[in-house]
Parts: sequence; C-alpha cells; structure tokens
Amino acid sequence: MILWTKIREAARQRGTRSALGSEAGVTLVELVVVVSIIAILATAAVPVTRWQVKRTKERELRAALWEMRSAIDHYKDAAERGAFQTKVDSFNYPPDLETLINGVDVKDKKVRFLRRIPIDPMTKGTEWQLRAMQDDADSTSWGGQNVFDVHSKSQGTALDGTKYSEW
Repeated sequence: MILWTKIREAARQRGTRSALGSEAGVTLVELVVVVSIIAILATAAVPVTRWQVKRTKERELRAALWEMRSAIDHYKDAAERGAFQTKVDSFNYPPDLETLINGVDVKDKKVRFLRRIPIDPMTKGTEWQLRAMQDDADSTSWGGQNVFDVHSKSQGTALDGTKYSEW
C-alpha cells in the first residue's frame, strides 16, 4: 500500500496521469489471457486429480487385503497352536470371514480377529472373492471349505497394469 501511495503522489507532483492512477483497471485482453491460462491449468489438473483418486483407492484396497490376510494368518497360527479346534479338512483356516469377526472361544474368552469386514474401495461393497486351500490358484469360484485367501471382485485394471482381482 505504501508503494502504491508513493507512485500516485509522484504522478500528481509531476502533473501527469499515470496508468496506475485513477484509470487503473483490467482490459479485455488481459482478462482473456488470464482466463486462458486458468483454463489450461485446469485442463492439466483433471488427469492428475483422477490419477490421484485412483491411487488412493488402490492404497485402501491394499490395506483392506492386508488386514484380512493378516487376520486369516492369525487365526491359522492360533489354531495350529491348539488354542481352539477346527475341522480336519480346513487346514486350520477359518470357515468364512464372519468367523473372524464373531471370534472363537479360547479358554473361556472370545477372541476376534477382525472388527468388521473391510469395504472394497473398487466395488464399494463388503463382498470379496474368497479362495479355499483346496481351490485351484487361478480359480474364480470359492469351494467353501475354508478361507485361504481373499481378492477384490473388481475387474478393473490398476495403475501398474495388473487386475485388481489378482492382487
């Protein structure tokens, strides 16, 4: 503000009209240039924003898969240590995801391995592709004997070119 005031005072003392004086304003050409620059920047920002949203969803998917797979591993470890009984053909894996949430009785105490079934950020649901120990590695159907692994049901492609259903 001080600089602006000094420029006006100097213009008045010389008796000349300055472009910064009472006629200061924005011309139509300046306005068009500024709007064009903003449009170019916005056009460049849209793909970056979409990429960032997809990347965030992929992080959420990885975290959800890690959470469920960790719970499955903890269940199996506890079963193998003899903390509770499992079916013979289950290979000590949980029978379903709900068992990880509802928990099992261990020495008069309920032990839960998951608080809730995570939401798949790609399908926006809690339905996951399950795989049993007895299923083929490339199988897309669950045999129902146990839960050995989980995958997303999304058929989308990740930023690295892989399918989400293969993670």
